[in-house]
Amino acid sequence: NETSSYDAANHDVFIGFQHYLEKKFVTPEALSKAWFLNYWGENIHTWEDLPTRNGAQSTGYKLEWSRWSQMRVTDFLHWQAALVRECVGPHQFITTDYGGMMKRDVNEEAIAEALDIPADNIYHGSQDHFDGSTQSIQGDFSRALKHGNFLVTETNAQSTDWTSAHQYPPYDGQLREDVYIHLSNGANMVEYWHWASIPANQETYWKGVLSHDLEPNRAYAEVSRTAHELEKIGPHLVGLQIHNQVAILWSRDSNNAISFMPFTSSGPQWSFGPATADYATLVQQLHKSLYDLNVGADFVFPTTQDFSAYKLLIVPALYISDDALLQRISDYVKKGGHVVMTFKSGFANENSAVRWVRAPGPLREAAGFSYQEFSNLEHPLALKDDPFHAGAANKVSNWAEFLMPEHAKPIAFYDHPFFGKWPAITENSFGSGILLYEGTYLSDALQTAVLRDALQKANLTGPDQQVPAAVHVQHGVNRMGKRLHYYFNYSGDEVKANYTYAAGTNLLNGNAVAHSAELTLAPWDLAIVEESAAASAGKP
Repeated sequence: NETSSYDAANHDVFIGFQHYLEKKFVTPEALSKAWFLNYWGENIHTWEDLPTRNGAQSTGYKLEWSRWSQMRVTDFLHWQAALVRECVGPHQFITTDYGGMMKRDVNEEAIAEALDIPADNIYHGSQDHFDGSTQSIQGDFSRALKHGNFLVTETNAQSTDWTSAHQYPPYDGQLREDVYIHLSNGANMVEYWHWASIPANQETYWKGVLSHDLEPNRAYAEVSRTAHELEKIGPHLVGLQIHNQVAILWSRDSNNAISFMPFTSSGPQWSFGPATADYATLVQQLHKSLYDLNVGADFVFPTTQDFSAYKLLIVPALYISDDALLQRISDYVKKGGHVVMTFKSGFANENSAVRWVRAPGPLREAAGFSYQEFSNLEHPLALKDDPFHAGAANKVSNWAEFLMPEHAKPIAFYDHPFFGKWPAITENSFGSGILLYEGTYLSDALQTAVLRDALQKANLTGPDQQVPAAVHVQHGVNRMGKRLHYYFNYSGDEVKANYTYAAGTNLLNGNAVAHSAELTLAPWDLAIVEESAAASAGKP
């Protein structure tokens, strides 16, 4: 259950790390060279000289330790899966429930190799913070692990938290809508933690479907209604295949390495507080922008060898990368792909050592610029002339790379007497493709505007970008080969939306839905339109 390394660093873990390094680097001298341990005289000449994790200063050490922590979790779960596999019957399957995806110390992709189907425990905001975005990013990542469906083994029932300070039970309709959100992201099952609320101990206030009195209630009635609907239409929803044309490249190594050398802090210099923006917030911002634009996204990884299945590849802060991955990204652009890349990409190699070439290293030709300096931004800055029409949100913050265009086109400059000498955002045509680079941290609304522009240039916009703001749309193909279109209303008001796909049937009420029909969505409600068989013929 939610297995991770829990930062274990006891003696046997440390000795295991030492043996792992011996196998990887062969000699202490090779390790010292890779990690630049001559700085501060930290070179080791025998393996017994290796410091413990608590005494380590080297960023290379810290990155490799994070990999070792991941390997321990992976090895443990592979061992557990092998034991279970000896006993399972032909109709049983093996899974494990990740405690939320995109952990720094858990290699979800490697663990998934031992599973028949991955499972995730997905918790999210409720009431006025219920918009499906958290379920979507977690579902998209879960789906990427084995390029297929997944299970939701835990999700919100009434309310959550280990105290009584965050008790926000869902509004009417949100529990039901939540089930269909998970299904629309590719889930094959939805379970709750808990079914019945427990009367004591740490999770007293982690409320289940039933309250502590164990009697039927408002939540139970809504879950029961949903279950009866699924008895009828579940076969049309389960096993959904989702085909997206946009992918986000997610790098666990970059997540870890940036956490060792954060680019933001809540405290003054030399007394750093917790980061106010980091790799995770950047990834979440990019995904949320796509989500708000009604554009589905997959996740790909540094081990992905071919990005050609996607028209647009988004690369957040790829701080750690070997040359081969950077070359694959460059080749993808050259062959016609579109890339949106952010600051800090291409900066350090696989050992967390900054390359001794001008940034962005091997990406320089595809990006069309170089830079030698960078700066934190003490205060948010505006972009000159509001190039993306973001209005009050025309702001950038935290970080600025002093980009020097070589053959890239500057498309936004800082509105500042000093920083205004350098572009904040560039766009470069390379081969048959385009690489857009953000040298700074954009506000949420500005990021959405930049991505909208990039999507238009990649011919990835259409009617889904015209629906009301409260409406979110999801698409897929069910096991019957028919296209499904989910329309969610994330508001407490009735909303109308135009249905722009082939004629079909709203599975929730059995009503026929014509092309260009107007869907009326009640507060916190949805429609699921299944196209007719004829309409789906020949479609992916």
